[in-house]
Amino acid sequence: MELDDTLVALADETRRSILKRLAGGDARVTEIAAPFDISLNSVSKHIRILERAGLVRRRVEGRDHFLSLDAAPLDSAAAWLQRERAAWTARLDRLEAALRAEDAIEKAKSRRKT
Repeated sequence: MELDDTLVALADETRRSILKRLAGGDARVTEIAAPFDISLNSVSKHIRILERAGLVRRRVEGRDHFLSLDAAPLDSAAAWLQRERAAWTARLDRLEAALRAEDAIEKAKSRRKT
């Protein structure tokens, strides 16, 4: 479920922009919302999705809500992607080898016919 939440969070350009901003340091919610041409309520919804994925932490000081990036879920997602990539690379390498072997057999058969 954690991976699913991370991938859902990363699927949206606005949320990726928020993460990019937070990579530069903590910020108030209003600072995060300022560059977007959407309502504060909409930005808050994006932030909640990032929080649910564990990518963003919120700290409340009086009326100010400060956000910070927690990259740990990104590390988990990157590890999963790397494992999947390795598995698919191995599968594709085996397929390529099988196709080359099949081509070699066909070439050998056609040489015998001539």
